[in-house]
Amino acid sequence: MRQPAAVIAAMVALFVAVSCSHAQRVDLGQGSGNLIAAIAGEPDQLDPQKTSAYFSFEVLENVFDTLVEPDANLEMRPALAQSWSVSPDQLTWSFQLRKGVTFQDGSPFTADDVVYSYRRIIDEKLSNVDKFSAVTDVSAPDPDTVLIRVKQPTPNLLTNLGGFKGMAIVQRKNVESGQIATHPVGTGPFAFASQKSGDSITLTANPNYWGGRPKVPGVTFRFISEPSTALSALQAGEIDWTDSIPTQRVAQLKNDDSIKLAVTPSNDYWYLALNEAREPWKDPRVRQAIAYAIDRKAIVQATSYGTAAANQLAIPEGNPWYTSYDKYADAVDQGQAEAKRLLAEAGASPKNMDMLVTSEYPETVTAAQVIADNLKPLGITVNIRTVDFATWLDEQNTGNFDMLMMGWLGNIDPDDFYYAQHHTDGSSNAQKFSNPDVDRLLDAGRVEVNRQARQQDYAKAATIIADQVSYIYLYNPSVIQAWATNLSGYEARRDGAIRFRTASLTGDGAQ
Repeated sequence: MRQPAAVIAAMVALFVAVSCSHAQRVDLGQGSGNLIAAIAGEPDQLDPQKTSAYFSFEVLENVFDTLVEPDANLEMRPALAQSWSVSPDQLTWSFQLRKGVTFQDGSPFTADDVVYSYRRIIDEKLSNVDKFSAVTDVSAPDPDTVLIRVKQPTPNLLTNLGGFKGMAIVQRKNVESGQIATHPVGTGPFAFASQKSGDSITLTANPNYWGGRPKVPGVTFRFISEPSTALSALQAGEIDWTDSIPTQRVAQLKNDDSIKLAVTPSNDYWYLALNEAREPWKDPRVRQAIAYAIDRKAIVQATSYGTAAANQLAIPEGNPWYTSYDKYADAVDQGQAEAKRLLAEAGASPKNMDMLVTSEYPETVTAAQVIADNLKPLGITVNIRTVDFATWLDEQNTGNFDMLMMGWLGNIDPDDFYYAQHHTDGSSNAQKFSNPDVDRLLDAGRVEVNRQARQQDYAKAATIIADQVSYIYLYNPSVIQAWATNLSGYEARRDGAIRFRTASLTGDGAQ
């Protein structure tokens, strides 16, 4: 479960509409042979266990490893652990580590490094400590084995350990020397080489990487804040890859044969929440009326120039946990008619709605204007209250809103977000939703080890959540990336992970 402001703000920056005028090209340097990647901002630090900045993880994805990692289908596969097993009572996990793995400085990687890394997160109560909420002990009986004991069956343990690089295995010496934040040492495919403040970070290929030496000699991450500038640099052959693309240019770029463009629905989602502690929003029929009246397609067009995917649930199609659901009508007239019927049935005639949005995330402000228009035919005047993000958080936490809009970084396992947001005791249940069937299903999903049964639990819970309108889900934004035609061996991923370990450059385009 993650919703740090720095991460979301960084992700949102990639979708903000900016001027698409052809900006002055930047001088990126030539002749290194490196893959040149443009990202929209500079990492705040390079300690994977302490940073919450998206720009940091774009770089660190290539420097560090986790015990396991998601493949393109978001299934967990071996990484530093080559295999694992679970005891019959489901309370002890045994991980067998790869032999012969070294850190980038040549020192050996052992089970003690895993224990140290996890104990650091637990003992220092770092931001990812919730990943160990069910863990009672981490130990290393020998240099090649790690044992993790849990207090209850924990089917999402692998996702917790490998879902993102905040759970990376770090080197004790690198941490205790204080160098990890500025000169990290990992076991990944590329090693940190240098950083030029305000300009770039350069990585060099790790010749001893356990997965095989990378095909490019290095990667230089350039910091280019303006998407139009990054796109111009790509089209001019000055960079090889970027995820900073003006969304209003995407439709045009799909026909541009000079670059490769990927628009991939992400696991992230944007939603509305109605305050169920207030009248009339505590009545599910009133919440359903609002859900029917919302024009998701218009919101997608206004906020992302149509690059996002409208959705009525959190999880997008293509995700292994996807559930089909289409209760709320796409046709605006049909939705409005059903909304009016539900309000009449509930005997409710709300005249005003206080909608909380924040200037930190411009799509919330843009969407609010569309939503205000959607609710006018119901006789509801939406008072859009735009505040800074710190105030937004305070207002959410104190329940001072009728409706709010926000985004969430949808992690790979449904427990990461459904429990926090929709369980009666969920830590992020600001809307005060409470449903005993949902609680029962989410509790069951946390401990159910049979994959099919677990999927059924979450599918049922997701359906009730949408039926009872704990959230009004709006859309899944897309991961938008573009790269040079001579760059091969790279794939855009729905989890947003930037992996250059298998990328290669051919021809004159190599930088």
